[in-house]
Amino acid sequence: MTMSVEQKATNITWHAGEFTHAERSALLGQKGLTIWLTGLSASGKSTIGVALEQTLLNNSVNAYRLDGDNIRFGLNKNLGFSDADRQENIRRVAEVAKLFADACTITIASFISPFKADRDAVRALHEAANLPFIEIYVDASLDTLKERDPKGLYKKALAGEIKDFTGISSPYEAPEKPELHLKTDASSVEECVQAILDYLREKDLLPNKTSA
Repeated sequence: MTMSVEQKATNITWHAGEFTHAERSALLGQKGLTIWLTGLSASGKSTIGVALEQTLLNNSVNAYRLDGDNIRFGLNKNLGFSDADRQENIRRVAEVAKLFADACTITIASFISPFKADRDAVRALHEAANLPFIEIYVDASLDTLKERDPKGLYKKALAGEIKDFTGISSPYEAPEKPELHLKTDASSVEECVQAILDYLREKDLLPNKTSA
């Protein structure tokens, strides 16, 4: 599985801006990066993403959240849940996240993103642009996920009402070496957010003004 896509447009030229990324970062006083939250449905990705975005913004750090369901209402509304559509979903989001990161925004992407090859391709895209990429595995036991099931999806999937449901009828390839592994059946949302902030601070990826 690969995320490479044929370049169809012709007679196009890349137009560089007047600012380098380093100059933009110095001017805005913060570094751009992508935080990629991956995990099964109901693991807590969106909840952590919302809380993290709120904490960063409350500390005057420019952050923007890309959420799996939200993206499918607009940018990716023409995609379903086949393997090919999941791949294209992640490819498009990866490009958007890279643009935000290049604009010196902390981008928080919350996507099941079940395939390792796709997540590796997102990382490679950022690394090629010299932009930090942080993969965070948001994890909880399947029993916990079924118990939470805020959208009733596991119940429907187990009843055969939903096809290609990740974790039940479609595979999820867990990260092997994520930057962080958060177990949400053992840690609170606040503890998970703090773990992310601590990691960012340790790697010198947060502005000094951040007090959280």
